[in-house]
Amino acid sequence: MSYPKRTAALASAAALAGSVVLLAAPAAHADVVDVNYRCQTPIGVKSAVSPISMTGVKSGNDYKITMSWQKGVSSSPVELGKGAMTPSATIRLGGADSGSLPVSGPPNAAAIPANTPIKISDLSGTYTPNKTGKVTFTPGTLTIKALGTTTTCTPTNSPGPGLTLDVTAAGGSTGSSSGGSSSAGSSSSSASGGTSAAGQLPQTGPEDSAVALGTLGATVFLAGAAGTLWLTRRGQSVRR
Repeated sequence: MSYPKRTAALASAAALAGSVVLLAAPAAHADVVDVNYRCQTPIGVKSAVSPISMTGVKSGNDYKITMSWQKGVSSSPVELGKGAMTPSATIRLGGADSGSLPVSGPPNAAAIPANTPIKISDLSGTYTPNKTGKVTFTPGTLTIKALGTTTTCTPTNSPGPGLTLDVTAAGGSTGSSSGGSSSAGSSSSSASGGTSAAGQLPQTGPEDSAVALGTLGATVFLAGAAGTLWLTRRGQSVRR
């Protein structure tokens, strides 16, 4: 094969391989959505509109979901010093999954002047797919805590999804579920308050007491039975 033909063949193979990689990559779609917020503040109801964008970055079986506000929301009648304001929010899950994903972010890095729209820092959380399929992420309630007060901002315009991901659950199951998980303060444990994993504490409480009493009763019963058997055999030996 001549050099030009060999080069053309290699270029075609590389292009074909690249198209296969692109086809195999997880599908994702993001939109900037305008969210009309109705904020219940300590000084009354305020309204604000902010475009919000979302991103999803895959890490192992999980996705880091990040919300970004392009405009400030609500305001404070007094200056908020550095670190005085802490934001958090929820993201509604749809499509193959359901429920909500909590996201959070750092306190304000700089002072916020009085009567100035509060710029929310990027909020993020870790989403673990429970089902396989296309999952949508829609902005939910925003919560702002500052100076001992809480402001709750609720979307009033039913915004559309800001992000759609084609995800695969670890177990490969499909359909709807009760929601994802977040790295911000979420943890898992058994419903009864204990686990069976090695090295972990056993369950405590009334059920354990009942089990302990039952075990004790069984031990006493077996001891009594053994004593009776021993006496019976001893009597037989004496008669002989």
